[in-house]
Amino acid sequence: MEDLEYLRYPIGHFECPDEVTENNIDAWISDLEALPGKLRGLVTGLTQEQLDTSYRSGGWTVRQVVHHIADSHHNSYTRFKWALTENEPLIKVYQEKEWSSLQDAKTAPIELSLVYLDALHAKLVFLLKNLTQEELEKVYYHPEGNTRVSVAQNIGKYAWHGNHHMAHIGNLLKRKGW
Repeated sequence: MEDLEYLRYPIGHFECPDEVTENNIDAWISDLEALPGKLRGLVTGLTQEQLDTSYRSGGWTVRQVVHHIADSHHNSYTRFKWALTENEPLIKVYQEKEWSSLQDAKTAPIELSLVYLDALHAKLVFLLKNLTQEELEKVYYHPEGNTRVSVAQNIGKYAWHGNHHMAHIGNLLKRKGW
């Protein structure tokens, strides 16, 4: 039996460096830019049965993971915009587990989210590549734990998030020999 912690966090938990460097930002933006194509490469050709297979016992299906990435990165894009245009806004948390239990997440064609991620990440990367140091330091407040999150930290968090979920799918494909 595989270790549940590894199945849940195959690349570990996100750990933001104490000092975020330009190299960190560049690498994270590169990951965000590559995400839609890499994700499409992982899931293209999977059957409906494979798409409806959970990446771990009690976990989401591949289909739900693909839709979750689109939903989560949609929310993140909004958080970037709020942080950049408002004075330390308090963000609204969305209920990701409930979103992933809705019919669209459970049954919609993954192509809807793949196409959406292409457009969303093109806009996101364009925005992020043009930020000033002052903009990277802007923050929003996350109500869970009342934490301050900088734009720079959020870039890292969502680069990690995409890689985290791609690892869920990639590891499932390896385990199943797909």
